[in-house]
Amino acid sequence: MATIIYTHTDEAPLLATYSFLPIVAAYAAKAGVEVETRDISLAGRILSQFPDRLSDEQRVPDALAELGELARTPQANIIKLPNVSASIPQLRTAIKELQEKGYDLPDYPENPQSDEDRAVVAAYDKVKGSAVNPVLREGNSDRRAPLSVKNYARAHPHRMGAWSSDSRTNVATMGTDDFFANEQSVVIAGDDTLSIEHVGSDGTLTVLKQAVPVLAGEVVDATFMNVAALRRFLTEQIARAKAEDVLFSAHLKATMMKVSDPIIFGHVVQAFFPTLFEQYGEQLAAAGISANDGLGALLDAAGSLPDGDAIRAAVQQGLADGPAVAMVDSEKGITNLHVPSDVIIDASMPAMIRTSGHMWGPDGEEADTLAVIPDSCYAGVYQTVLDDCRAHGAFDPATMGSVPNVGLMANAAEEYGSHDKTFEVPAAGTVRVVNQAGDTLMQHTVERGDIWRACQTKDAPIRDWVKLAVTRARASGSPAIFWLDESRAHDANLIAKIHEYLPQADLVGDTDGLVIEIMAPAAATAYSLERIRRGEDTISVTGNVLRDYNTDLFPILELGTSAKMLSVVPLMNGGGLFETGAGGSAPKHVQQLVKENYLRWDSLGEFFALAASFEHLAGYDDNPGAQTLADTLDRATGTFLNEDRSPGRKLGTIDNRGSHFYLALYWAQELAAQTDDAELAAAFEPLAARLAAEEDTIVGELNSVQGSPADVGGYYRPDDAKADAVMRPSATLNAALASL
Repeated sequence: MATIIYTHTDEAPLLATYSFLPIVAAYAAKAGVEVETRDISLAGRILSQFPDRLSDEQRVPDALAELGELARTPQANIIKLPNVSASIPQLRTAIKELQEKGYDLPDYPENPQSDEDRAVVAAYDKVKGSAVNPVLREGNSDRRAPLSVKNYARAHPHRMGAWSSDSRTNVATMGTDDFFANEQSVVIAGDDTLSIEHVGSDGTLTVLKQAVPVLAGEVVDATFMNVAALRRFLTEQIARAKAEDVLFSAHLKATMMKVSDPIIFGHVVQAFFPTLFEQYGEQLAAAGISANDGLGALLDAAGSLPDGDAIRAAVQQGLADGPAVAMVDSEKGITNLHVPSDVIIDASMPAMIRTSGHMWGPDGEEADTLAVIPDSCYAGVYQTVLDDCRAHGAFDPATMGSVPNVGLMANAAEEYGSHDKTFEVPAAGTVRVVNQAGDTLMQHTVERGDIWRACQTKDAPIRDWVKLAVTRARASGSPAIFWLDESRAHDANLIAKIHEYLPQADLVGDTDGLVIEIMAPAAATAYSLERIRRGEDTISVTGNVLRDYNTDLFPILELGTSAKMLSVVPLMNGGGLFETGAGGSAPKHVQQLVKENYLRWDSLGEFFALAASFEHLAGYDDNPGAQTLADTLDRATGTFLNEDRSPGRKLGTIDNRGSHFYLALYWAQELAAQTDDAELAAAFEPLAARLAAEEDTIVGELNSVQGSPADVGGYYRPDDAKADAVMRPSATLNAALASL
């Protein structure tokens, strides 16, 4: 039997899986397709690292490693739901929950001193941040809005805040002494092993990274951010926000850039509260309290310190003395500086642009904002959008075009280098990258505390990326623009490879008439926005970070969400990875479910991914039934959109569970009516009739549970029985599926 792997992840997507997966498995089985699950949740990843500390019943396999191997095979067919990319505070919270459930896990060491502590940190570091995506993404990304979604958005445009020409919202970025300005890049001539070394001012040599294997043609970059310059910049922007009477807001990516950006976030917190850290910095550090974990962790820990009351008073004085800070939750007093993973740039900036360039202030009102994005690699993208809205007003979802994306991400192609090759410099001196022959390929003069990082981009993914861009341009007829800046070292090397590989990418068909160009990111943004306002589509062909940014920015403006995108990863060895959208809103949906048994999470992205997965399986497994499932699901999703069966906005309307019922109804009706497979049609005809006849009963059972608290038995590791009961409350629907 052909197999689809459905990932078991976190938060709202996980809860939705309890409701939707039984439908998927029941329908797929009728076409000879088995649906299996693999647990790549944060909790599952944590537990897989400590088998020796767990009982036989508690141990879980390393499913992520298993799927990483599968992704390199032609048989791979993986549906990947959004997962938690854990910051340190999230990781600690998950560890605590698991400990309370009886799992003998070690605490995350604050200041590892022993070899045992360092081993524990190394194990936890494997699961924090964006640990999942680099493992599974053995191909490049093809992400776009399906036509049915785009048509629905045009017919039912989401709300966009009005823009004023005198808006004072702007982006602030360094421009000098940052990652962009200091970047060096080399193309590796032959297979080699590099090392990263720090040479102190006194000549002391420290190996930061012993062995970095590289392949011929690979692009390797190194750069650093000067922390003294960063602190000057942050102090200036805090003063600027106060002088301009706008909200101060820092926008980073502490989840994906899990080493560098929490450090930068910590400098933001320290710069905002200079008196606090001048007076109590040593006491906080001695207690293991780091500004990198945010203001929230600091305030929580202050209660156990001798000067806790004074520290909290100093925080309040700092908030009073500085500019108003943008809020995550103004009612609860949670600021932009509370938790490093609360304000993620790819979600927070589009939300600001949608809302008239505003964020929420401490007074609970919207206000213009200074968006502080320290590194200047891509800050200009957001400033260009702000300027465009200031000049031309808000975008109109009813008429605007689309910006699909072809993203370079295969083999952990990382433009940002924020994993095991990122370091907070221990002392003044030089950091250098050396090959096996002892030649220094790149080096930087650094000071203590500077943030140095390297990254790798292999040649085969670049070649595949160029080919995929040409394929999408040919299939869609839209211009394909490579968002690359020739003045950036990394981009200059990619541009040279593009010029080499573009002629080779025309493997099938005629490229006459295709528009394929290279533009710096800000210029590419302006070009795409001009076309958007004319209702025209433009493919953005980007590296990994811009892939992440653009696949939120433009869908949120066009569709109101990035969760409704079709995200296909054609794996380089022939398999398929099908992603279901972003999970940025997942935490608040869980909170609402627990509070009032209402899950507003929209599974539409899963419907698109599932159809693409069935279609892929039909091709390599020669399974016409799988193709029928794909075709009928696609039509059912069109009906789902036309009938507006996505979760409603308030209690009493259908939520995620009700939307799954209607998808099941429309899908069964399409299967019963199709003429290509009489056996499948006969199998689904009774179910389609039964679901239609019992629609009112089923919807009533699903909606009747709303309004009271729900217990799913845990946030990071729900209890399966409890979560299943909460997410499948309709006995009538459950019986109908069982009859199939």
